[in-house]
Parts: sequence; structure tokens; C-alpha cells
Amino acid sequence: MIAMGWLVYDLTNSPFMLGFVGFVSRIPSLLFAPFAGVFADRWDKYKLLYLTQILAMLQAVIITILLFTNTIQIWHIVVLGIFLGIINSFDTPVRQSFVIELIEDKEDLGNAIALNSAMVNGARLIGPTIAGLLVAAFGESWCFLINSLSFIAILSTLSMMKIPKSVREGKEESHLQKLREGFKYSFGFLPIRNILLLLALISLMGMPFQVLMPVFAKDIFMGGANALGFLMGAVGAGALVGALFLAYKKSVRGLGKSLVIGSFIFGLGLILFSLSNIFILSMVILVFTGFGMMIEITASNTLLQTISDDDKRGRVMSFYTLAFMGTVPLGNLLSGSLSDLVGVPNTLLYGGICCIIGAIIFAIKLPKLRKLVRPIYIRKEIITIEE
Repeated sequence: MIAMGWLVYDLTNSPFMLGFVGFVSRIPSLLFAPFAGVFADRWDKYKLLYLTQILAMLQAVIITILLFTNTIQIWHIVVLGIFLGIINSFDTPVRQSFVIELIEDKEDLGNAIALNSAMVNGARLIGPTIAGLLVAAFGESWCFLINSLSFIAILSTLSMMKIPKSVREGKEESHLQKLREGFKYSFGFLPIRNILLLLALISLMGMPFQVLMPVFAKDIFMGGANALGFLMGAVGAGALVGALFLAYKKSVRGLGKSLVIGSFIFGLGLILFSLSNIFILSMVILVFTGFGMMIEITASNTLLQTISDDDKRGRVMSFYTLAFMGTVPLGNLLSGSLSDLVGVPNTLLYGGICCIIGAIIFAIKLPKLRKLVRPIYIRKEIITIEE
């Protein structure tokens, strides 16, 4: 991700193209994620996950070859970005719902999801720093080569898993009927709907800050690829702390409040970062920004997986993917266009304000949502009737 952002900006020197490439690589999630949830609920998740990783490795190898042969062009990045976006639109809901099948004791679900986020953000902490140094010393090619080789470890790990075959019960319905049922369930139940809507707002207005980081590194802080790596490493450090914080929670209770706090901190972090022109101070602010971002994302994920019915979880997570990843391309395109009009700092400022407004609205609705979720928690023995 770091090398890709630097490569695009180096080739085009355009904030708009940063947003556009981010747009085309994520827009497939908006189109295909709901259907992917249907597949996740009907087909073998393990086999689907194996297939998506093979295809993702193919994409990584192609872009590596183009770089080492010095034939890379911006249209290659666009086409391969679309291809990877299609793969991820299926991979994410399948992988998220697959976690459930790996957890024997469902009381450990919240901790497992948070630990998963901690591992992801451990990579976000270490990876950007290494990428920045590699790009500065050897160019983007070596980052993409390492990325290609990393899939060997992923496929090997998947091969070592011993997963019992899942049994699908009930009558077989068409994909369209399943999709309609999943949509009605996800948006008909107020808690799920509000969690998805807040996540969509955060992703639309806040998440594109990552796409614009090369502009801050190069034009505002007058640095190179290593500066970009340190900035993104700061985001990863905060996100890792946020994930570990949730991993140590003993129960999913209180996650609604955490969701509000995380969204507020994330929005405030974007505002403060947009106003800072001091590199060290900006890194500190990004740590808090990453913390808030991860609290919001992980709390949303855990709550959705906890309150969803087992036979509809794949489809709910497909709408989670739609809200989390599907709105990001629209945000990338919006932020890239807005940056050309009002400047990159102001774009982040407006995004942060929108995130805070969303957090306040969700906080107002939270007492009502808790009442609706309470019977589910009682049924799943997360709380007792007396509590």
C-alpha cells in the first residue's frame, strides 16, 4: 500500500490520481460485496478463501514483473487495482465470517476479532516503516516483490488448517432471494443498520486520509518515501494499541460506547492533523487517529458478528464490507477532487468534522439500540436476565 501510493504520486504528481486509483481499486466492493456474502453463507468458506489468495498472488506477481522490467504505466495500476478490488470484495466477507468457524467458545469471539485486528495492525506498524526505507533505498520494485513472496506463507498456512466440513441446512434459495433476505435482515434491524451507517460515514469521509498521505509526506513536510513510511507507521501504532485494548476486554458489553468514543477520537485526530505542519507533532496526532479508527472498525465488526444470526452472518459481513470498503472508493474520489479545489489539509478537516457529527448522532440513539440488543445478549448468555 505504501509503495503503491508513492508510485502513483511519483508517476503523476497528482492528488486527484491518488484518489482515482484508490477509487477504482475499491469500487468493486461496492458492486460485488453483497453477492459475496451470499456465497459465504452457501459455499465452503475455506475453499473460497484459498482461491482469493491465489488470485491476489497472481495480481502481485504481475505488477512486480512490470516494475522490474520498467514497463509500468498508470493504466496498468488502474487495471490491476480493479482486479484486486474484485478479489477483495469476495475475500473480506468470507474471511470475516470464517473467523466464527475457528472459534469454539463464542464468548471468545470479541477477543479473537480484536486479536486479529492487532495482528493486522502489527503489520501496519512495521510494514510502512520498512516500505519507506526500501523505496528510498532501492525503489518500489522490492516492496512488490516481497509482497508477492508473502503469499507463499499465506497459502502454506491455509494448507495446514484442518477445518471440518460445514453442513448447510434448509431449502436452497436463489442467490437473489438470499441477497434480498440478507438486505432485509441487515437494514430492518435498527442496531445493525445504525452500526453499518456510522461505519459507512466514517469510511466515506474519514478513511481517505490514508490515500492523501503521500501529499503530506512530499509537499507539506518536504520529505521522501521514508517520511511517508513513518507517518503510516504512526497510524499503525495507534491502531495496534486500539486493537490490543479491545482484545483485553472480557466481554462485548460496552462496545457501543467504545464505538462512539473511537469515532469521535478519529474525527478529532483528522482535524488536528490537518492543522499541523510540524512533522513530529503530526506523527503523535496520527497515533491517536489510528487508535480511534481501529476502535470504531473493530467494535463495529465484533458487534455485528455477535448480534447476527448464524445463518445470515456472511451476508451481514458482506454489508459490513460494503460499508467499510465499498464507500471508501467514493471517499477517495471525493477527497481527490476536493483536494484540488480546497487543498488537502481542508479536505481532511471537513472529513473529521463529519466523523464527529456521526459519532454524536449515534450516541443519541445508543440507549434505544441497547434495549433492542439486550434480548440477543440474554439468549446468547452474554448477560443474565437480572443484569
